[in-house]
Amino acid sequence: MTSTIREISCADDYDPNSMPVDKAREFISRFLSPIADTERVPIRSALGRVVAEDVPSPIDVPGHDNSAMDGWAYRHSDLVQGGPITAMKRIGTSYAGKPYLGNVGTRECVRIFTGAVMPAGCDTVAMQERVTENAEGVQIPNDLKAGQNRRFRGEDLKAGAIALNQGALFTPAHLGLAASLGIGEINVYRKLRVAFFSTGDELKSIGSQLGVGEIYDSNRYTIFGMLERAGCQPIDLGNFVDEPEAIRTAFERASACSDVIVTSGGVSVGEADFIKQMLNELGEVLFWKIAMKPGRPMAVGKVGGAYFFGLPGNPVAVTVTFYQFVRNALATLQGRSDYKLPPYLKAKLTSHVKKLPGRTEFQRGILTMTESGYEVKTTGDQGSGILSSMTQANCFVVLGTDVGSVEAGQIVDVQMFEGVM
Repeated sequence: MTSTIREISCADDYDPNSMPVDKAREFISRFLSPIADTERVPIRSALGRVVAEDVPSPIDVPGHDNSAMDGWAYRHSDLVQGGPITAMKRIGTSYAGKPYLGNVGTRECVRIFTGAVMPAGCDTVAMQERVTENAEGVQIPNDLKAGQNRRFRGEDLKAGAIALNQGALFTPAHLGLAASLGIGEINVYRKLRVAFFSTGDELKSIGSQLGVGEIYDSNRYTIFGMLERAGCQPIDLGNFVDEPEAIRTAFERASACSDVIVTSGGVSVGEADFIKQMLNELGEVLFWKIAMKPGRPMAVGKVGGAYFFGLPGNPVAVTVTFYQFVRNALATLQGRSDYKLPPYLKAKLTSHVKKLPGRTEFQRGILTMTESGYEVKTTGDQGSGILSSMTQANCFVVLGTDVGSVEAGQIVDVQMFEGVM
């Protein structure tokens, strides 16, 4: 780990006092190694986990040629050319799970239902809405193409083809696919163990009486929720006072039981912020003052065998830095190969926004759809301590490094919370 950190800190344009957002993401990704431990679980328990190996299909899907709709199965070459319809004789019915097993002769047809096995010799299905049956037989339209409305064996998956990809998040769709293949168990990566704690003399746990200058520790609850949503195993170590030995104890406990350590508070340069001091003794870290708002102070490194992410103490800054940096890192460590931040949408700003060039800002916004397209407004005061603004917002308004103040009516980038949180 030491050599990797030094390699990053000596990179071409590394500047710990003004790290651009994109460069910070790049540096974080360069020293992460996914966990390798796996476990075999029933597919219902695999929901929300990461697939640990490619899983081939044991069967063809579908397992037989079948009808794509309710209708009539027949041999296309039996159609009489030069007229609008061909009269055929009905000789049986093919149901899903109860196929027609007889022989189909010239100008004979079989009533068939969606998913039912195609009778031997038939290659086309006429949808029932276009067919009439009368005393002269079943009237099949002549304008259908050969093979129409017929699904072929193995059309979805052929036996041996990869059905579940290593690194994929196992979703309800994967659950259904696995069940359709008769797969009852799969190998997944074990859950990422993430220890987290807060630092600060002013912090009190829920249920305590607040004294002068004291506040309830909300960050641990926010972090817990974000870790749960990220599919991790959260390990809450509580909050610790701003004393060197207390912080040392916290790090020693955290590194002994986790793959990742996440803290809130104590990563600025105040006299009572001892996290940097302890990390210099127990591990190694890059202290980045990222060129962003909120969330300028953020530390990334390693303590023992655990990766470390030191988040700011302000509640909104905790959320922003987690979702812009830590969430990506956790996905990589979980073995995911498909995770990306949600793409930016374009929306018209409905009110003036103040900003200075030189840093990226993530302002809380409310996105709505109008007849003319997306519109977005901020939640108002963007102070990093206003946690209620996160509950009002449904997106970040992302204002890039070179962008200054933005007038109402201009188009801005928007990053939705859905898919992130």
